[in-house]
Amino acid sequence: MATTWEYATIPLIVHATKAILDQWGADGWELVQVVPGPDGTGLVAYLKRPREGAGA
Repeated sequence: MATTWEYATIPLIVHATKAILDQWGADGWELVQVVPGPDGTGLVAYLKRPREGAGA
């Protein structure tokens, strides 16, 4: 059975990037990619984790 994923996108504050990612990682989220934000000045992180109750 294939894993079913849930996804999140979060803005990253440059001076707190590690703390933000550490917190999301502690909640079971895996970082997939970091890309420039829509305004071109900030960063956005894309994360995923297995959906609860789904077969892994």
